Amino acid sequence: MIARLLLLLALRDQKTHHWILLPIFYECDRCTDCCRWPGQVRLTDVEIGRMANFLSLTEYEFIQTHTRLTQDRQGLALTDKATGECVFLENGNCRVQPVKPQQCRDFPNLWNFPEFRAHCQAKAHVVSEPEYRLRVSQGTGGSPQSISLPHPDSSTVLDVPMLEFGS
Repeated sequence: MIARLLLLLALRDQKTHHWILLPIFYECDRCTDCCRWPGQVRLTDVEIGRMANFLSLTEYEFIQTHTRLTQDRQGLALTDKATGECVFLENGNCRVQPVKPQQCRDFPNLWNFPEFRAHCQAKAHVVSEPEYRLRVSQGTGGSPQSISLPHPDSSTVLDVPMLEFGS
């Protein structure tokens, strides 16, 4: 609570006295906790083709061995291991890291859920808007112009208790 108050005070505009909310970029440290959460990783046709090619499988073989019907029955998602973790999580690493699905690439900066900080080990960094767009685009493969900023009311912007402050 104190860290949150200090950050907001530090970001108060001296002239207008309005709060200036800067985005928080979460730097992934590949803790793989996101690979162990329940849910589904939806796949596009392009992602299926990329991963199949990467694993030297036909698309048919990939679909039969690594996918399931989504909960809404509108597409395919990656299967889970019996433990609930992603089928591609092996020895603490993503077996398809270079071609992993966009949904995986986008977490936690472009989507997350309110309690994600209790699990995710990503390091939070307060950055400028241009730096946020650049860093997120580098992590997701999107162009900096296509990256939208977090909504001011979201926990992505105001989730600061985990930040480290210098002395």
